[in-house]
Amino acid sequence: MKKLTDEELQGLVEKATAGDRQSLETVILSVQDSVFNLSLRMLGTFQDAEDAAQDILLKIITNLSSFRGESSFSTWVFRIAVNHLINYKKHMFAKAPLSFEFYGEDIKNGRIGDVPDLTQNVEKTVLAEELKLSCTNVMLQCLDPESRCIFILGTMFQVDSRVAGDILGITPEAYRKRLSRVRSKMADFLKEYCGEYGDGTCRCMNRVNYAIQNHRINPAQLDFMAASPAETMLEVKEAMEKIDDLAQEFSFCKTYQSPEQLKGFIREFLDGTLLSVVKNTQEV
Repeated sequence: MKKLTDEELQGLVEKATAGDRQSLETVILSVQDSVFNLSLRMLGTFQDAEDAAQDILLKIITNLSSFRGESSFSTWVFRIAVNHLINYKKHMFAKAPLSFEFYGEDIKNGRIGDVPDLTQNVEKTVLAEELKLSCTNVMLQCLDPESRCIFILGTMFQVDSRVAGDILGITPEAYRKRLSRVRSKMADFLKEYCGEYGDGTCRCMNRVNYAIQNHRINPAQLDFMAASPAETMLEVKEAMEKIDDLAQEFSFCKTYQSPEQLKGFIREFLDGTLLSVVKNTQEV
């Protein structure tokens, strides 16, 4: 759907809170991709991102009447999403946190030559692309939640420092300083270890079977490759290849569409009895 202006969204929100179902659906459809992509980068896996995005979209619906237009609607949505995701404890990496040290040690010492062929007749080049996209996404889990959020807002969504500071409850100056530090940290790691974007020895093609053995990718379920149409995948790949030097261009991984299950969940919710409960709550 076409990108809506703040004025258009404000009008739709007013209609939605007055009980117009079509306006409510349009509002939610306008933000669901952003909510899903933010969730995916913050949490690392498609399943966790979908679960969290459902929670966030329901929060948006149930709190819609509290939107006063004092900021843009997207800023208001990001604030709800960020508050939910920074404190989210139900995702896989909350139970098994990663670190750059662990990642680097695995790259240096992982016994990739000892693993048999596990590709299940899937083209190895396809699996290597899946690993590349998955690895870059999961690497974000080496950052603490707030630093991860700062990196995602600043480099993937390119949110203005004043807006990002408002979302996170810090000054624009503090946000810019932290963004610079975390960008450098990510860039230094890529430069040292990654053979795709830096001077390291790690090559996705060589680590495909090792990644399958360690459940990092699944030939039967290629989430990253399946989630984007071919032309979008090309855009992502080209954007990812901008990562060099101190990596001031980290504009990768922001073009996935919401899974059909998430879209279906919202439509079922809007068609179901729960919507009347939300309306009644808003009228109280």
